[in-house]
Amino acid sequence: MNTLNALTREAKALANGEPMGNLTAPETEVARQLQICNACRYCEGFCAMFPAMTRRLEFGKADIHFLANLCHNCGACLHACQYAPPHEFGVNVPQAMATVRGQTYADYAWPAPLGRLYQRNGLTLSLALAAGLALFIWLASSAAAGAADFYAIFPHNFLVSLFAPVFLFAVLALALGVRRFWRDIGPATTGVPLTGPAAAEATHDVLRLKYLDGGHGEGCNNEDDAFGMSRRRAHHLTFYGFVLCFAATSVATLYHYAFNLPAPYDLPSLPKLLGAVGGVMLCMGTLGLLRLKLQRHPLHGDAAQKPMDYGFIGLLFLISASGLVLWALRGQAQMPLALAVHLGSVMALFATLPYNKFAHGIYRSASLLRHAVEKRQPNRLGLGGE
Repeated sequence: MNTLNALTREAKALANGEPMGNLTAPETEVARQLQICNACRYCEGFCAMFPAMTRRLEFGKADIHFLANLCHNCGACLHACQYAPPHEFGVNVPQAMATVRGQTYADYAWPAPLGRLYQRNGLTLSLALAAGLALFIWLASSAAAGAADFYAIFPHNFLVSLFAPVFLFAVLALALGVRRFWRDIGPATTGVPLTGPAAAEATHDVLRLKYLDGGHGEGCNNEDDAFGMSRRRAHHLTFYGFVLCFAATSVATLYHYAFNLPAPYDLPSLPKLLGAVGGVMLCMGTLGLLRLKLQRHPLHGDAAQKPMDYGFIGLLFLISASGLVLWALRGQAQMPLALAVHLGSVMALFATLPYNKFAHGIYRSASLLRHAVEKRQPNRLGLGGE
């Protein structure tokens, strides 16, 4: 009788959207909606989240954060759902999942206070940090105005000493956060260790951005119920543009320390080619993401996270555009100002990397890895379409 009463209270709490046990209000809302989705199953083939959902009859905290980070916010399930607003059930999986993802970034951030600060005021923090650093570097470089290239303003070793600690801190903070996340979702996803085939499949899905095709190959929904591949293409341009820019920096570092070939480099050197192509791709991708974000249906995503999204997109565009402008102004009187803006924006990105939208790629990749492991294990419920 006590068990029955407990189950009754839990069902009422879910139906009313009340916080349940150790779950927060956003987590409880996800649990409520997934119970409805689990009974319906119409969207089972849309993305990785729904097949993973069918392996569960109840949703604990680790399950909810795992599933929220599997969701790619493609919007397909919202427009297909018969229980979406204005229905009284109010099922809006993309929005509920996006809210929990924001909680994931804050809960697993290291150190935690910085994650909460960025979550509340991402755009202001990013722009203020970029402006402050740009001003500081501009003041420091003003004495060298008129220099032929930027290494005459800041020696290479000085830049390394300035940026390396910030970048290493960002890598450490991200690693500590995702390690905690991995440990928490592991037991909720069978607890079986990662295998080679599972890692290969997840890597393939990440690099292709597989689930930005809506799960059916026609693409995501954005401003309405029409499908399109624009979101996937913009993400591809942004992601691979960023990778090429990072590769340019890495190759330049190798040239400098391994082959004693110090910068600056000119065309057709590999660092310059990688940086130029990557910079153009990053500009195009971020502008595409900004356009899509401005046109997005209001029921998609979490409105509270828009400052974080705009801050990240703005920083990436500022880095790529200022890098291309810096190249064009090499040897010109305006070059120190362009250098200040570029280095300031890069420093801002590094400093906020563990607490901005960059984190979603890391946590989503971890969830896809665990999903690739879990789907290879027998479904003990046998209720899905596997």
